[in-house]
Amino acid sequence: MSHADSITLYGTPPSGHAHRVEVFLTLLGLPYTYVTATADVRKTPEFLALNPLGQIPVLVDGDAVICDSTAILIYLAEKYAPDSPWLPRDPLTRAEVQRWLSIASAEVRFGPATARAVSQWNLPGDLAAAKAIAARLFAFMEGHLAERRFLAADHPTLADLACYAYIAHAPEGGIGLAPYPHIQAWLARIAAIPGFKDMDPLPLPQGQ
Repeated sequence: MSHADSITLYGTPPSGHAHRVEVFLTLLGLPYTYVTATADVRKTPEFLALNPLGQIPVLVDGDAVICDSTAILIYLAEKYAPDSPWLPRDPLTRAEVQRWLSIASAEVRFGPATARAVSQWNLPGDLAAAKAIAARLFAFMEGHLAERRFLAADHPTLADLACYAYIAHAPEGGIGLAPYPHIQAWLARIAAIPGFKDMDPLPLPQGQ
């Protein structure tokens, strides 16, 4: 394992994208500095020099600047835990991990994550469409997890970390998890990983 240089993570506590990176840094035992990058901060020239798209998370590791949570997870796994089970070397298992990383960037992002953003902060988005995407995703995941303990392998991988936060906090977007016992059991297994820390909960939308 390589030794960490000075690592800085730019994010915000309610961001599931930043959370997945923060959790992985913690699980790898890597020291880092957390910089809260609010919407105003992300408009500054200093931040835009790091990520011209103005998005979080951003990881600065010495002279390296890595944007996008999925890219950061892969970078950290490859650099600091190349032989760990988080990103398996077996081609088929790695492909399965990549599949779930893509799902995290698509269905999870546009389903439960968007519903939460609309419900909590009135951000732009179609709440009904987001809930429909989440319903289709959760039905698929419920079946997928019926005979599996984790998403991509028989142990936790980056796939589980990438998908966890926005699914665990789906009720904050008005999407209940009661119909999905296998998803709930999977979430509990992830939360039970030694050193794992969840995001702080937000209030449930009125009427939920």
